[in-house]
Amino acid sequence: MLGLVCFTCAGLYNAMTGLGGAGQVDPRTSANANSALYAALALLSVFAGSVMNMLGPRLTLFLGTTGYVLGLISYLVININPNAGWFVITAGGIEGLCAALLWTAQSTLMMAYPTDSQRGRFISIFWAIYNLGGVVGATVSLGENIHLKVCTMLIGLITLNTVGMAVPLIMVDPNRMYRSDGTKVTTPRRPSWRSELHSLYFSLKSDPMVLLLFPMFFASNWYFTWQFNDYNAALFNIRTRSLNNLVYWVSTILGSILIGFVLDQRGLTRRLRAFYGWGILISLTFIVHVWAFIYQRNYTRESIPVNSLKMDIFDKGYAGRVLLYGFCGALGAMYQSFVYWIMGAMTDDPAKLAYYAGFYHSMQSAGAAGAFGADAVGLPYVYMNIFLSTWVLLVAGLVVALPMLYFRVRNASDDTGCSE
Repeated sequence: MLGLVCFTCAGLYNAMTGLGGAGQVDPRTSANANSALYAALALLSVFAGSVMNMLGPRLTLFLGTTGYVLGLISYLVININPNAGWFVITAGGIEGLCAALLWTAQSTLMMAYPTDSQRGRFISIFWAIYNLGGVVGATVSLGENIHLKVCTMLIGLITLNTVGMAVPLIMVDPNRMYRSDGTKVTTPRRPSWRSELHSLYFSLKSDPMVLLLFPMFFASNWYFTWQFNDYNAALFNIRTRSLNNLVYWVSTILGSILIGFVLDQRGLTRRLRAFYGWGILISLTFIVHVWAFIYQRNYTRESIPVNSLKMDIFDKGYAGRVLLYGFCGALGAMYQSFVYWIMGAMTDDPAKLAYYAGFYHSMQSAGAAGAFGADAVGLPYVYMNIFLSTWVLLVAGLVVALPMLYFRVRNASDDTGCSE
């Protein structure tokens, strides 16, 4: 049900943004709206734990869903009135505030529910259901955009989003739940913003190695800007973008399942699983970005004007480009799933997990806000610049985190054939 909440809200919203510019002819308004969204999310993520302390995870989750429907409505409005760009950007900021609540509650619950041997599986199940929202939304979008009807597509997404807002209200109180091994699920009070800031200072002072995770946090949403706006929106017409979007979100489900399977292998120690997962990610990062560079070097913003004739489904060379987009989706899901797994493997203390999650989302959103903001500037070579920065940040995040895996991921007592 936690996955279903994000499926109908954030997942459907992702289906729209995955079109590149949210299906608009000029993606700059959408880039500014996403920049406002992620900046607000980064800011409130520090304080969202305090809100959850007062309201509890279910009500916090419900309030977090409300911003997404506003974001979808804003794009419907701008399709009717092209001068409503200010509304789209404002809605993006409000959506970011709500998203901070949703993802704070989500990350706390997702890491509190599983046993150690189930962590990779639970994370992959959540990401599969969540990204199924992108698949359903992309299917709706594709069906409508075969005939290039954007407004009808948005109405369909808004309807599904509204239905999903009721899901948190019928979820069971997590404090009444037990794990499969009989232990009770606990959802600790999130740190207040004052104690959270103090905890950050204390952790940096007492354990500077925590800094090694920050580049990975920062990179984990940066790639959306190039994928959605500078590749999908730049090269393809609206119905082709819709098909690309469907392939992308199906691939995220497959990617999350694959990495979850690797990270939960019972015949391997926890440390070995960590390094196997790292090796898969670093290899796939280079494969995807070398492949993408072959395409990116052949176009700039100036070489493809906003109103130019874009690539269609039946054009020569399309198959390789849509396959690349699918690999981009799989890589993104695997990268984020691995980040969650690392945090869960570093400690079994729920309070620390809550602390890690809050700053993970804050730094992740700050990175996304910066990338979308840079894209909105509209410089001629911004496509290549954002592409190269995406590649560098993803690799740097993995490389810098490697010592953290070595020193802080310890073998669990239930690992086959090993001891603490």
